Amino acid sequence: MNHSADLILSSQGLSKNFGGIKVIRDVGLQIRRNEVRCVIGPNGAGKSTFFKLLTGEHTPSSGEIRFNGKSINRLQPFQRIQMGMSIKFQIPGIFPELTVEQHLQLSLSHLRSEVRDQAHSVEQLIEQFNLRQEYRKMAGNLSHGKKQWLEMAMAISLRPTLLMLDEPVAGLSVDETWETGELIKQMQRDGLTIMVVEHDMTFVRQIASQVTVLHGGQVFADGEAADVLARDDVADIYLGKA
Repeated sequence: MNHSADLILSSQGLSKNFGGIKVIRDVGLQIRRNEVRCVIGPNGAGKSTFFKLLTGEHTPSSGEIRFNGKSINRLQPFQRIQMGMSIKFQIPGIFPELTVEQHLQLSLSHLRSEVRDQAHSVEQLIEQFNLRQEYRKMAGNLSHGKKQWLEMAMAISLRPTLLMLDEPVAGLSVDETWETGELIKQMQRDGLTIMVVEHDMTFVRQIASQVTVLHGGQVFADGEAADVLARDDVADIYLGKA
């Protein structure tokens, strides 16, 4: 049953103009507790701009974004993170000369002690993200897939309410992509709400509970993943027919 209390992140009338060009037009979105929401669309649909509006990298031209019931339009990315939004960008933001262990210790180190008790331990994260063999390796020597998993481990270390992922499987092999999908499904089973901007449709089918399709900066379709992905007009957009 959907209740407003379950609403984690929402946008209403969200628009973004760059000069005279409307990149995002009147986008409404509602992400509820424990969803895996995939935002999809062809190149140029406005997915990246929409993601940056939600995370605070861009300021909306109009409309409102609410997180856990509070307007966050004017908040910086770090303030959104403090409220329980965790963000993983497409390019891994790791320090090549630090080990996997040091990265995870670093992501937990600045917590107040009462929060640290609720956070994941380094040991839990190593196990969950299959980083046991890489534990003492320099992050710069990890495969692209393991770098992505290390970043995800850091992103959920503080037990956020919402994890936001920007194209998490870009550049990964088929096997790494599937394993990443299984990790995301496990995080959902553990109670995390996840939003993913993605265009790998096989991956979207693997993980999504809800799908929002952007086309020309507007919401083209929105709903249960199976229903949205079965639509002919959604397929046509991807094939360039629409």
